[in-house]
Amino acid sequence: MQSTPSAIITTHRNADFDALASVVAAGLIYPDAQPVLPKQVNPNVRGFLSIHKDIFDIPRRDEIELDAVRRLIVVDANRWDRLDRFEELRERTGLDLIVWDHHEDSGQMPHRSGRIMEMGSTTTLLTRVLDRRRKLLTPMQATLMLAGLYEDTGNLSFSSTRAEDAYAAGYLLDRKADLTIVNKFLRPAYGEKQKAVLFDMLKAARRQKINGYSVSFSRLSIEGHVSSLAVVVAMYRDIVNVDAAFGIFESSVRKRKRARCMVIGRSGIEGLDMGAIMRSLGGGGHPGAGSAQLREARPEAVEGMIRDLIAGNQQASVQISDLMSFPVQSVDETTSMETVARLLRQKGYTGLPVVRGEDLLVGVISRRDFRKIRKEAQLKAPVKAFMSTEARTIAPGLSPIHAARIMVRHDVGRLPVVAKGKIIGIITRSDTMRYFYDLLPD
Repeated sequence: MQSTPSAIITTHRNADFDALASVVAAGLIYPDAQPVLPKQVNPNVRGFLSIHKDIFDIPRRDEIELDAVRRLIVVDANRWDRLDRFEELRERTGLDLIVWDHHEDSGQMPHRSGRIMEMGSTTTLLTRVLDRRRKLLTPMQATLMLAGLYEDTGNLSFSSTRAEDAYAAGYLLDRKADLTIVNKFLRPAYGEKQKAVLFDMLKAARRQKINGYSVSFSRLSIEGHVSSLAVVVAMYRDIVNVDAAFGIFESSVRKRKRARCMVIGRSGIEGLDMGAIMRSLGGGGHPGAGSAQLREARPEAVEGMIRDLIAGNQQASVQISDLMSFPVQSVDETTSMETVARLLRQKGYTGLPVVRGEDLLVGVISRRDFRKIRKEAQLKAPVKAFMSTEARTIAPGLSPIHAARIMVRHDVGRLPVVAKGKIIGIITRSDTMRYFYDLLPD
């Protein structure tokens, strides 16, 4: 039976140890909230949870209902699209949103409280709160948190590490964190599959200078699941001896499913922020390491965009506001369905934004909404009676690739561009296709 909590703590898909540790730490800070993990977790995390299930018995997203949720605490992430099926909460009126993240970027989750601050790990931010509040930790909780901290700081060796990370590590060791267990689960798997991938990456390696940096790309098609690809990319960078390396892995097309493209990057130089590059692709990370996953993406186009981002080309800095169309053809919420139908026919549109007053977006009406009409008299009803109030929108400062990802995920052909609740433009699938000439297949 699914539970229906009123408060939830969650983190990003493919949760790593920093994400898991942050969920557990947040559970101590917010004891009335239900920790929830995404369906997909890192293989090392999966192994840890399978052994310690009695201690960390945390439900997955498909085991809970969101109907009663009034407070959402997000850790180690600051973007809705990184969460596992929590989109319906995005427009929920009165939702109390709290965010803890160690990546100080713009994000997209306006929150009431929490902390977003550049740090080696999110675990560090939460550990400081536990210390101030004198919360008691069990040795196993301290061990998990140290694993999260060490994973995201490379055992305190990454350039993103701060003094606070070292202090937090000392605090957790003082609470009997077990380094033997930490080392066991942070030790990456490296076997025959990984060796084969590394060999193929080296055969396909291309080294080049971009904006003064030595960069290497390797595009590869892989079959089935291969774990520890991040480890392979790190080894690849060391072998080819470059400032930054990117592995672009295209998965085989499964039956009735499109191919996916996983991008993993590693940087060994302070000026080349891998986390910032991956956030531009819809992923995440920190200065030394990052990753992103794109659906229906062609590896050549992904590589081209990364090159542009490193080069600082004008193309890479283009925002939605540069591509959107305006003024926007919209209809007031009091407009009759009959009038809307006529307008859709005349203009050849498949849908229109619905506004209240001066461009305050309240919904979207599309041709498919007309299927709800059962009687001819209903054509006289106002559009607000049939429109969808869960309108997918986008902010003007985001990137075109962000728009493309939303359109693909939610199967929509257009996105109203909204600033401060008001619609200021619209961007269509055709706009993004023209811009990313090759990113989404025909």
